[in-house]
This record gives sequence, structure tokens and C-alpha cells, in this order.
Amino acid sequence: RRVHGGVTGLLAWPKMTDLFHDAERVDRYLREQLSHRILLLDGAMGTMVRRYKLKEEDYRGERFKEHVGDLRGNNDLLVLTQPAIIEEIHRQYLLAGADIVETNTFNGTSVSQADYNLQHLVHELNVTAARLARKVADEISVQQPHKRRFVAGAIGPTSKTLSISPSVEDAGFRSVTFDEVVHAYKEQVAGLVEGGVHILLVETIFDTLNAKAALFAIDEYFEETKQPRLPIWISGTITDLSGRTLSGQTVEAFLTSVLHSNPLAVGLNCALGAEQMRPFLQRLALACPTFVSTYPNAGLPNAMGGYDETAKSFADSVKEFATAGMVNLAGGCCGTTPAHIQALAEALANVTPRVPPTIPPALRLSGLEGLVVTPELNFVNIGERCNIAGSIQFKKLILANNYDEALSVARRQVESGAQILDINMDEGLLDGVAAMTKFLRLAVTDPDIARVPLMIDSSKFHIIEAGLKCVQGKCIVNSISLKGGEAEFLKQASIVQRYGAAVVIMAFDEEGQAADMDSKVRICCRAYDLLREKLDFAAQDIIFDPNILTIATGLEEHNNYAVDFIQAIPLIKQRCPGARISGGLSNLSFGFRGLIELRESIHSVFLYHAIKAGMDMGIVNAGALPMYDDIPIELRQLVEEVVLNKSEDGKHVERLLAYAEKEKERKERGGGSAAVTVTSEWRGWPVEKRLEHALVKGIVEYIEEDAEVARQQFARPLHIIEGPLMAGMSVVGDLFGSGKMFLPQVIKSARVMKKAVAYLIPFMEKEKEEMRQKLQHETGVVDEEASRFAGTVLLATVKGDVHDIGKNIVGVVLGCNNYKVIDLGVMCSCDKILEVAAKEKVDVIGLSGLITPSLDEMVFNAKEMQRRGITTPLLIGGATTSKMHTAVKIAPVYNGPTVHVLDASRSVVVVASLIDSAQKDEFIEDVRDQYAELREEHYASLQDRKHKTLAEARKKRLAVAWNERLPATLVPSLTGTKVLLEYPLAELVPFIDWNPFFQVWQLRGKYPNRGYPKIFDDATVGAEAKKLFEEAQEMLQEIIATKGLEARGIVGIYPANSVGDDIEVYANEEQRDTPIAVFHTLRQQAEPETDEPMLALSDFIAPKESGVRDYVGAFAVAAGFGLHALVAKYEADHDDFKAIMAKALADRLAEAFAELIHQRTRREFWGYAPNEGLDVDDLLKVKYQGIRPAPGYPSQPDHTEKTIMWDLMKVAEETGITLTESLAMDPAAAVSGLIFANPESHYFAVGTICKDQVEDYARRKKVAVEQVEKWLSANLNYEA
Repeated sequence: RRVHGGVTGLLAWPKMTDLFHDAERVDRYLREQLSHRILLLDGAMGTMVRRYKLKEEDYRGERFKEHVGDLRGNNDLLVLTQPAIIEEIHRQYLLAGADIVETNTFNGTSVSQADYNLQHLVHELNVTAARLARKVADEISVQQPHKRRFVAGAIGPTSKTLSISPSVEDAGFRSVTFDEVVHAYKEQVAGLVEGGVHILLVETIFDTLNAKAALFAIDEYFEETKQPRLPIWISGTITDLSGRTLSGQTVEAFLTSVLHSNPLAVGLNCALGAEQMRPFLQRLALACPTFVSTYPNAGLPNAMGGYDETAKSFADSVKEFATAGMVNLAGGCCGTTPAHIQALAEALANVTPRVPPTIPPALRLSGLEGLVVTPELNFVNIGERCNIAGSIQFKKLILANNYDEALSVARRQVESGAQILDINMDEGLLDGVAAMTKFLRLAVTDPDIARVPLMIDSSKFHIIEAGLKCVQGKCIVNSISLKGGEAEFLKQASIVQRYGAAVVIMAFDEEGQAADMDSKVRICCRAYDLLREKLDFAAQDIIFDPNILTIATGLEEHNNYAVDFIQAIPLIKQRCPGARISGGLSNLSFGFRGLIELRESIHSVFLYHAIKAGMDMGIVNAGALPMYDDIPIELRQLVEEVVLNKSEDGKHVERLLAYAEKEKERKERGGGSAAVTVTSEWRGWPVEKRLEHALVKGIVEYIEEDAEVARQQFARPLHIIEGPLMAGMSVVGDLFGSGKMFLPQVIKSARVMKKAVAYLIPFMEKEKEEMRQKLQHETGVVDEEASRFAGTVLLATVKGDVHDIGKNIVGVVLGCNNYKVIDLGVMCSCDKILEVAAKEKVDVIGLSGLITPSLDEMVFNAKEMQRRGITTPLLIGGATTSKMHTAVKIAPVYNGPTVHVLDASRSVVVVASLIDSAQKDEFIEDVRDQYAELREEHYASLQDRKHKTLAEARKKRLAVAWNERLPATLVPSLTGTKVLLEYPLAELVPFIDWNPFFQVWQLRGKYPNRGYPKIFDDATVGAEAKKLFEEAQEMLQEIIATKGLEARGIVGIYPANSVGDDIEVYANEEQRDTPIAVFHTLRQQAEPETDEPMLALSDFIAPKESGVRDYVGAFAVAAGFGLHALVAKYEADHDDFKAIMAKALADRLAEAFAELIHQRTRREFWGYAPNEGLDVDDLLKVKYQGIRPAPGYPSQPDHTEKTIMWDLMKVAEETGITLTESLAMDPAAAVSGLIFANPESHYFAVGTICKDQVEDYARRKKVAVEQVEKWLSANLNYEA
């Protein structure tokens, strides 16, 4: 750990009022500097102190000569007894290039100084240390006025921990309380501020609860003293290569836990060297919305506890991740010296600092792991069984002081799917504070429980606060309300805010509980306004509980309670942007206590409708809720009538009450009829032939039965896989390779194979250890699993991309050819990919992506593989990839084999060639020769192709005589936005373009039968295409009937005019001077072969100076809501065919939705073509007026323009369609674009552009040129 220092007796200090006046200016200056260069922190104080070889008497000095107890090692004390030494160390670091030095106060709290019996000196130690550091910093600032120096007040973790018991026997024991730690930190902060520090640095955080106590103390100190707030810098410590703090949090969970303090920077320090810290710093840099710091150790400690990494090696390591864009501040921790800082200053002198990413607002919570509540989660389950008021079992355990078993209840809730745990100790016979404290102190030490965020639940605020003092993660408070008036409400909310928690607001005010819809909305909106206006409480941390009240009680006034709740949800969310909706389900069915199945059915039906209305989370018995479709239809109809308070005769409540009386009898009924099985001739064949036949034909019905028969006949289950199953798949592979079998059939075969293997796995596991030992003894081979495969291939969709249909197909095809496939899914970070690749010893790594930013991510992955010395063959695939891009951008940065794979049919040949030692070298050499030729062609084409300057290109813009004709667009019928939720899927079907569907399945007809429906007549693929189409129709009808997918969309039309190459968007006709958004367009610069205009999308909008009032539209649609659950259901049944089919149909529905929305816009919303009578075939041939180009595609290749659309129309808030960090739409089955009505508008490709346009574009967008070059890398006519 670092230890820091300071001195007394300094003269001419600035007045305190001057210091306070400077606080805001210091903060502003630091933020400005951090945006332009990497600032440097000093190195280790303790390492430098040890060089002086101080003895006990040196630490004591004259003042502490008679002190009882050893003082050697208390480096903080040296500011009083050896101030010259501490001053000299500060000076060396500042002259070495440090911008910031830390005070020598790492252990400057009463908690830590109590170890030396010097707790009474804390204030003096901190004031003195701060003044000493300021003195030296100010002196160097005067000597080197071009570079202002600053002092950070070092606030260490103390010698105690709030999350971990020091007693092995008692996990609930703590040697110090939260309040005691807060008091200690507040005392330290007061001294540091009085001494004149510029920054407060809470560092070396191994227990986040300690850090939260420090942040609590800082906030409380500034509020009480009314002094200007100093910038806060937070630095955590990842204690080992597991990537967690000592108290168990991941990097992301730690970040979420401390961001409420609005820090200047968050970073990592200590415990690890730079090389070991890199992957964790990378994760932090990707997630952190503010500046990021790093000050690692000089490598790992040697056997003697010292550090051996040289200054150059240290600086080179830090520079690596600085140049990767991860860092804004850098320095050194244990083992580093002024030499290390000087080397670092030289290494980072010209490195561009990290640009903090824009993190979309969302409810972010944490336990040991993070939880981001996004629309993709659909609904967050809050486990209810640790609530004394709701669980008799839990109540009995707590009252009996049986906390071990009570923890088991919590553990089971998490295992059953609870994403958050509700903890409530409200019981008249219980000391609520003591019970809450004891249970939480135990729970946070159990990683199976503590990994999820907690909800601290009580009607008594002092119990809530007791709970908040025990939890290191960001939790939820449940609840506060306006019941006691506004003053009490705001006071409690401000305390919650200081602890960094989210909060549930009950719909309750001074007049009582909200029962009807209007009162629910009124109270929630009032509370929201108070929180936002009075406290600036983060909107995403506000959760409303509009009261789920009991229905079907026999009292008529209660019958509409569920409807009132459901109808209030969208009204509250519309009026209170960012807020979430929650509720406790047990109240709803309280009248049916004891009838568990009925109550769970009521809860399931209610949730089905409430979630569709926008309910985000609820307190439920995780794992106990039946699926809506699984509820017997008779019961479901009864319950639905009661929940929705609607039936033809109005007697629905009476019917359910009667049903309840009979439920016990109904539950006891059982039975059923056996299925009748129709067999055919092949069922009489030997089992080996039956297995092969089932695989080739894709017949799944009998596979488990036949696998069991085979198991009885074969010596080992493994022999069944290696024998008849692999033989069958070999036939499948041969048929596919020869073109006699098509992809849909292959995937059905894979489904059969998966089911057979899934059946055999338990038997294989049973004998696994014995066989492994036998195999090792006989052959020396340890990994029996790997031995049965032709090779191991890892597949992953890269970070930021959510598309995976093509990748999944490649995986199936490789699996059919006896390769072990490890599919990591989507949004895979480079670290995860390479970590699994190393662990599994894979033979090939395959990267996939659909959107253009994925190309850059693939380049990054290749560079990282090169940096780590990996040589594993790399496959590149996906719709946006190409052989040319792979040759030009990826292959040159990676020395290992790099191969672009066009489609699934080529993957087997490529992988086999890369793994087969007989042909590997020749194959790789051939690919490298091909790619070298492609690179030569590419660079030659750049030289041959002539480009106009941007100024010249603008002179050749599309010429339109705007003033000689009416506006192209007329006045739209709709201005503003229209949201379309739960759009009927049946209405989308006629607009489906089926040609891309067959392309997904790699079915291609030959002329004249290339397209749909002519493909059905093709002699080669026609029959299979027809069969596939029929199966698609069957699934499509099932999806429509069961509402398996949901379509949502939004369309907006706005007044607009072009200004140069930009399109200004206005709120209304009266405010055309003040744009509310600006779309930026790119202009063609490659010189055309004829005298054609050089286009930009802005050419299709009337220029502002023309005086013509023009308009522009925008839209976003998705048909992928519900797809995850649908695919998960098929994958759980090992049915890859249906999983891929579902994804392909969702994509088609999304495209169809876009086509329909565009048609409705032309005819209805905008109305510029009200009489358009085109059929679907004409629509797909784009015979209509106008275009709908999408950002990221040829007419505007910049994906970042999507963010302007999303902000303008509030797409995420209104529809749940979100953007990933690489700006892919999520769900993946989504389409977006701008809408132009101009009759002269048409699609075009921007093509390659020059440096002058890139610089101009960056200036217009107010972003760095490097950022533009990153997003437009495929369009640059120069090497960036």
C-alpha cells in the first residue's frame, strides 16, 4: 500500500476564503486539462521513506520520545517528526513531472491511528500534511508556471473493514461500525480541507462499504459546513486476477456503488502491476462516464516483498493501455519512485487522453455483481421470501434466531431466479434494527446471496438506515412516501441519496393511500417533481409503487384495483421520464390465502398485463410463478376476467370465489391418456441404423428412446456418440457438402444430435472420472472430451453487436462435422473471448459482426491477440465483413493466420484446412498471398481514384429550383411523434420481403428462378425452399397467435431546413430559428465518371436561405421483443432449427414493419402521397416517392447519427429500442432511418471521403477528428 506525507510550521498560506473561492475554479481547470492531456500523479511514499532507513527514534523525534508503544512504521507521523524528508519526497515527484501529489495521510483516521494510540492527533496530522504538500506544490507551480501543480488529500481504507468479519467463528461480527468510520473520515476530511488540498482522493478501496462511509462523510461535511465542494477522486483495488475487490465486487459493481458521489475520476490502484491490471482497467474504462485513473504497482512483489519492475518497463506497460484510450490520469503505487514517474511523463507526453463515453441513463444496481435494468430484461424479479411480513417460514426462523437457515431461504430465492432480494424485518416482537443488521452482515459475506442487489424494506425509516449501513453495493430503499408531508419526505430522500441508493416511492400522501388511477398518477407525479426539483435526485433511481391492492374481496369497490394499477403505469412513466414501476404482488391475492396455485395464477395473469403496460419489477416468489400460457385455460379465463374486471355478465368475481371453494378438490385430480404412437418401417431397423436415419431425416420423436436402447447395447455412452451418432452426422456433412442437403435440414439434424447427447451426458458424467484415469493410464491422454472431436472452435459476436444468426448457423454446421463448438453468444468483450480461448485451448477463434463498428472491434481483438503473443487462427465473418477489409485492416495487425469466411458452407473447409497439419502451412501461405494482392489492389485503387476537395464537391451539389415549385413535402398531417406499441403482427406479414429469408438459409435459386416465389421452381433447391417456407409460415402463425413476438415503433415528422451539409430540425413552425436537433450528412467526394451531382442527404431538404418550409421524418421499429424468451425455449429443447427460424422471422417482421411505417407515413402521417396505390412488389422495388436511409448504411455511413434520432424522438423511453455502445439496435430485429419526401431523393453511396471532409464533419459534430475516423474507417481514402 501507499503511504503519504506532509509538515507543519509553514508561512504565508492563502486565506481560507481564497481557498474556498478557488474550489470551483480548480474543478473546472482539472476537467479541462483531463480532456486534453493525461495528468500525472506521484508515486509511492512508503517506498521512498524506506530509502531513508529510519529507526524508531527517528519516528518519535523529541515530541514523542516518551510515547508508550512502537511508532516505527507510522509514516503519517513523519509530517510532525521528519517534515524535511516528506517535503523532499514531494519535491522529487513534482520535479519528475507529477501534476498532482498526495498528502502523506493514507492512515490519517482515528481508526487507523488508534493502532498507535495517536487518534487524538488526527486533525493536526491532516492539516499539517496538507499544508506541507501545498507548500511544495505552490513552489514548483511558481518555478514552472506553464504547469500548475495540485494536492490530493489521501484518504485510505483504514485498518478495519465493514463488510468482512475479523472473526472466523462469527461472520456477523464487525470490529467497527459504519457510524464510527463515518466520524473518523469526517474528522480527516476537515483537516485536509483546512490544510488546503485541492482534491479529496478516496483510495486503495478493498471494501466498498468503507469507501461509501468516506463518501458519506465528505458529503455530510460539506453540507454541514456550507463550504464549496472539492472534486472527489475514487480509486479501487482489485486484489488478484479474479477481477474483484477483497470484499468481492466486480469492477462494474464497484463503479455502480460509488458513482452517486459525482466523482471527478474513478480508477484502480495497488495490488497489481500494470500488465495484470490491464483487463480490469479496460472494463472500467468502458463503463465509466467520467475520467479514469490508474496507478499500479511496479509489478508484483518479489519473494522479499520488494518490487523489481524498472522505470522504463513500468512506463511502457502503462503507455500500452494509455494509447488504447483507457486513461486520463496515471501514476504509481507500491514500488514506484520519481524515476518511474519521470519515465511515465516521457512515455505519455504525446498520448491522447481517453474520451469518457456517453453511458445511456438506466437504473444501475449492484451486489457483488452489477445489474443494469434495461428494457431487454423485460421484468426484474425481486425475491419476496426474506420478508417477515410475507413469509411465515422466514418469520419463524428469524424469531427463533436461526439465521443460518434464514440465509438458506435467501440463497434459494437467488437460485430460483430472483435478481434482487427484498429484506424486511418489521415485526412487533423483534428489534428491527438489530435483526436487519445481523441478517445483512451475514448475507453480504455469502457470495451466493450477495451477488445480487438488495432491497432494504421497512415501514420504519430508522430500520432502513440501519440496513443501508451494512451493504456495500447500490441497493434499493423500500420505501418512503409523502404520508408525513413534504419536509419529512425530502429529508428521508436526501439521506437515501447520500447512501447512494435507489428508492421506492409509495403512492401515499397526507390524505392516505392512492386507490384509484387518478390518485396514483397524481401522487407519483408530485413526488417525482419534488425529488427532481428540490434534490436533483437521479430520475433513473426513482421507482414508484402505485399500490397493488387486494381484488375479489367481495366488496365491489375493490374489483377495479388491478385495472387502476395497470392503467396508471403508462401515465406515470410518460409524466415521469426515467422512473421505474414496481409493486408487491402478494397483496393482490391476499383474499385467497392458503390457495397457493390460485394465488400464483392470479399473480401471473396480472403480471402478463402489467408488464405489457410497462411494469419494470415486482416483489414475487421467484421461481414459483407459472407461465401465462401454462395456466389451464379455464382457470386463466376466470382469473383474467377478475384481474381486468370485465366479463359479459359481470359475475366474474362470484365465479372465481366459487372456483376457489373447489380448488382443493380440483388440485387432487390427475390422470391422462397415453399417447398413441404410429410407427413406420424404419422403427424396426437395428438401433444404429435408426439413429443414423433419425439424424439424416431430422426426426426427433424417438431419439431419447433409441439412445437408451443403444446405451444398453454399447459398453460406454461415449461409444454411441463416437459411433452411430457421429456416423450419422458424417452422412449429414457429406450430403451438405455435396449440395444434396440444405442448411435447414442440417440444422434439424443438429437438433436431433443435441437431444441425443443431452440424454447421454448424465451417464457420461457418472463414469467420467474413472474413464479419465483409465485413459490417462493407457494412452497418456487426459482430456477424453477433446479427443473425440476433430477440433475446438470458439465463436463470438464481438462487443457492441447483438446479431448472431449467421454465427449460430456456422456453429451448427461445424458441430455437424464433428467439431467442438464453444459459442460465447453476443456482446463479447475481447478479454472474455481470449480468456475462454486460452482456458479451452481452442484451435480456431471465430469473430462475427453485422454492424460497421464491429469491424473496428475485430481490429482491436486482432491487435490484442498480437500483443498477447497469441497465434491461434482467426476467422472473420458476418454481413458487414469482407475479404478486402480483412486483408487491409485485420490481417496486417495480427501475425497469426487470419481468414475471412463468406458463409457457413465455407467454414468447414476453412477450419479443416487450418487444423490439418498436412495442409495447414500451404493453406495459410495461399491465403496470405491472396490478401497481399488484395492490399495492393486496394491501395492502388486509392491512388487511381480521383477525389474532389470538399469545397469543389459542394459546388456540384444537387441543383434544385426550390423557389420555382411547391415544397416537395407539403405540410404534414402529423408533426411531432407517434408511438406504435403492440402493433398487430398480422398486419406486417403482407409486407415481408422473403428473398433475404432464403439467403439466411443459404438457399439460392439459379436464373430464372432466383427470387421469391420463383425459387420454388428451381430444380436444385426448390423443394427444400418450399418446405422451409411452409415451416416458416407455421411458426409465423404460431407467433402471431401466441403473441410470441411484439412489434413496437415510433415515427416523427418535424419542420426542417438544410444548412450546408447539415439538416436543422425545429420543434414547430414558429421556432425555425432555433434547432432542437441537427442531423449531419456526408457528401460524395470521389469524382464521378459523368457530370453527375455529388450528393449529400442534405441536398434533399430545402436550404434555410431559400425560404421554403421543408420537413424531415425519422422512424425506429423493432419486432424482436420477446425473441430472447422464444429462442431460449427452443434452445432449452436443443432445437437450433427453430431458434434460428425465430430470429430470421423476427428480422423479416422488423423490415416489414419499416416498409409498412414508411407507407403509412407517405399516405397518412405525412400525407404527401395520399392516393398511392402500389402493391407490395412495387414497394419492395422502391417505386414510391421518397427514401428512408439508415445511419450506418451507404447514404450516411456514420452510425453515431442514430443517437441524434434517439434523443430527438426519445426512442428508448417510448419504445424500449436501445442502442449498444457500438450503436447496434437492441433488440437486433430492428430498423431505423430518416424519411425524405422530396421526389428527387434517391439512395446513393457516399463512398470514400477525404481528410478535409473528415475535419469539417468533426467540427460540425463538435467531436475529435480521431473519433470520426474511427466510425468512418471504411470510408476513408487515406490511412488514419
